[in-house]
Amino acid sequence: MNILSIIEKKKNNQALTQQEIQFFVNGYTTGQIPDYQMSALLMAIRINDMNDEETFYLTEAMVHSGDVIDLSAIEGFKVDKHSTGGVGDKVTLVVTPILAALGVPVAKFSGRGLGITGGTVDKLESIKGMNVELSQEEFIKNVQVHGIAVAGQTGNLCPADKKIYALRDVTGTVDSIPLIASSIISKKIASGSDGIVLDVKYGNGAFMKTKEMAEVLAEKMCAIGERFGRKVVYTLSDMNNPLGRFIGNKVEVIEAMDVLANNTANTHQDLIDDCVEVASKMFMLAANVSQEEAAVKVREVIDNGDAYAKFLEFVEAQGGQVEDLHVNDTAYTVEVTAATGGTIESVNALAIGELSVLLGAGRLTKDSPLDFDAGIKLVAKQGDTVAAGDIVAVIYANVEVTEEMKQKAQAAFHIA
Repeated sequence: MNILSIIEKKKNNQALTQQEIQFFVNGYTTGQIPDYQMSALLMAIRINDMNDEETFYLTEAMVHSGDVIDLSAIEGFKVDKHSTGGVGDKVTLVVTPILAALGVPVAKFSGRGLGITGGTVDKLESIKGMNVELSQEEFIKNVQVHGIAVAGQTGNLCPADKKIYALRDVTGTVDSIPLIASSIISKKIASGSDGIVLDVKYGNGAFMKTKEMAEVLAEKMCAIGERFGRKVVYTLSDMNNPLGRFIGNKVEVIEAMDVLANNTANTHQDLIDDCVEVASKMFMLAANVSQEEAAVKVREVIDNGDAYAKFLEFVEAQGGQVEDLHVNDTAYTVEVTAATGGTIESVNALAIGELSVLLGAGRLTKDSPLDFDAGIKLVAKQGDTVAAGDIVAVIYANVEVTEEMKQKAQAAFHIA
């Protein structure tokens, strides 16, 4: 068995065996298979797909490429969530302290940005002093003491996925259903939670462009999770428009805090609704109640301040300091105006996400440094009425904002 024969087989649209999948996962994880050969295989998978058995074997191989976390020392039903990624998606930052405030232990491992979609770990690292590289002992202790811990993948948690995840980001193989499904579910299984809520995005700003594709991905992930004995549910959410008002790293943390603080003036209802739905499904799984009952409890801890207090407690427990978080800490602040008057039909999430990468808020290569301060504020959103010349967005940047960048932002607003 060798990697060339496996590439050739998948190139010719043939199903790989469990042994072949185990071979290339182990070989790439240990460095025996180089990036260029793995890239070729990933592209063959992206073009020719994988069947259900192949996807399960890939997930299983990635789970067992490293440690599987034992959360039995933490009392209660452990619930996790995962988003397939979207522009402005800071839902994890909101729902995890909500669940912890409701007494449900949240032990969450998160990833970094992929393509135009920001990563939770990147956003958390924009907080001064925030430590997302916790040891397994620190991670479990934080959940036991504070009810919550959010950290990046440890070196030994699904190391195969960690390497493949970074390679997919820069080889045009992000939007592959079996690669997305195995990546997400392998981390969730290895992370040890009892229940999983999947927030599957669709639209121009998501990996799945249509609702139908998103549903196929969601059903595939649920089936894999259930084969591992986990309770898994999903929600589908529209990502044709960016979620909330802010896109970036630090600016998204600030907006998440505004949602938790019930400061609705500095966010948008679409983000609030998405967070409440995901948090409600998480509590529904953990407490075995209806989604309607769960939603009442979720809104209660937002309204009484418990969720916001839990966020501050969680950040402090991981060394973070939120006192110095400000939106406009950049060298350039540039306003974008509406080209015409009318009603905003949509704000192109893909275009806004691409612009955020150009500003340094996302990565062009897997080694690209991030500018945590860079970002975009959407002053106007879908459904708003504007006049020609009204400010519709503000760009925060430490690189010079070119006329082309401003035009890209302006063109993202489709005004009827």
